[in-house]
Amino acid sequence: MIIEVSSGTNKPYYQKSLGLSEGTFIRLGRSTVKADAEIIEELKWQSRGISFDQLPLYHTTVEDLDSAKIQYFLDHRRNGIATPLTEDVLRSYEIIKKEHSTDYATTAGMLLFGKSPQQFLSEAYILCCHFSDFKDREAIASRTCKGTLFEQFDAAFDFIMERINKSFKIEKRKREEHWEIPPIAIREVLMNAILHRNYHINAPIKISIYSDRIEFFSPGGLPGPIDTSELESGITYVRNISIAKVLWEARYVEKMGSGFITLFKSYRNEGLLPPEVLEGTNFVKCILPRIHSDAIQKDIEGLILSLFKISDEISRADIIRQLNIPRTSAGRILNKLIESSKLTRHGKGPATKYRCVTKGP
Repeated sequence: MIIEVSSGTNKPYYQKSLGLSEGTFIRLGRSTVKADAEIIEELKWQSRGISFDQLPLYHTTVEDLDSAKIQYFLDHRRNGIATPLTEDVLRSYEIIKKEHSTDYATTAGMLLFGKSPQQFLSEAYILCCHFSDFKDREAIASRTCKGTLFEQFDAAFDFIMERINKSFKIEKRKREEHWEIPPIAIREVLMNAILHRNYHINAPIKISIYSDRIEFFSPGGLPGPIDTSELESGITYVRNISIAKVLWEARYVEKMGSGFITLFKSYRNEGLLPPEVLEGTNFVKCILPRIHSDAIQKDIEGLILSLFKISDEISRADIIRQLNIPRTSAGRILNKLIESSKLTRHGKGPATKYRCVTKGP
């Protein structure tokens, strides 16, 4: 028997006996989890056909917006038609909103064109950190990227590009650069984090650079009912409608729904390990693997083998927790150690354990 239930418009729906705060549940991948306060509020906005970025910030005025930044955008839009800055234009882009005869800047307006966005949205910034090793928490460089979303994007992108490796080759008398991670992949993941994050959640976007990967942590789950396994399908749901419109017209976004398609395609073209996208109750983490040199690969293998000095058998979860490496990387290296007859696998599924044959590196 197949039962099909259409999505309603009076969200959120909840279990009456538990009440709204305790009885609202959402689907997360293959699991059903209780919705928290932020998710419940977002469902209410969806039912009214609005997004958080279109809501007014009542402690702002139009004077808190930078007219020069807005005019620059209007002069360089995708349609190529320069437009003078007027009140009607600001309303059409949901940059301002009038309530009770007073004009306020909206969340979108402040994030895109504010003179000092973090004065009103203190956690709406990007925190970048470069760590010394794949398992270390010692930061060797960091940058707090504040300002408008355009300024945050440029600062974060530059920080990452300054810290990944590149090589050069001479092709027909011209020197060509080759990056260990395709710049287009970094650009798309960073823009997706900015475009689709939940700005109602008071937490910054976090970017962590390790020797074996780059992690992008974005507040808020994936917008809309989409599973992480379907990201390459091109299906997209827009959380921040006004921000998306401006970023598209400003050419920061090429085509809605193409970000993850471009990401996975660029990695396949370079023969890299595939990116990993993880969704939690109120966050999305995207992991971009970096190219491993033989030395780094052997270091990780040695560290895994060294764990057997204190235990006769370990699980993949033990390795992930102890060495702080992605699940896919742990699985790949474990398989190589088994192929080289250094480890043996015992059990199936979550109960799988690994035993060392060589007893140490």
